[in-house]
Amino acid sequence: MSTLSLRLPDSLHRRLAELARREGVSINQLISSAVAEKMAALMTADYLEARAKRGSRRKFNAVLAKVADIEPGDVDRLPGKRVHGVRNRRRKSHP
Repeated sequence: MSTLSLRLPDSLHRRLAELARREGVSINQLISSAVAEKMAALMTADYLEARAKRGSRRKFNAVLAKVADIEPGDVDRLPGKRVHGVRNRRRKSHP
């Protein structure tokens, strides 16, 4: 494990300490968790960018052409969407 010396403004340090106390964790744990979350977000963005570069409009259209041109079933509709001028009133049940 590595040690890192970090300079924070007093106001940020106070708020950080309060959040850590409320969460029942140490400041170190809260900072480690926050850094891990930020890294995951940045790495996900990098991954999606790389995947997007590999894609092509031609391949997308080829896959889309395989989708049947039919109306979705009730369970696949968003609540409140209009279908042929009629408002869909069915709501999805929550588990």
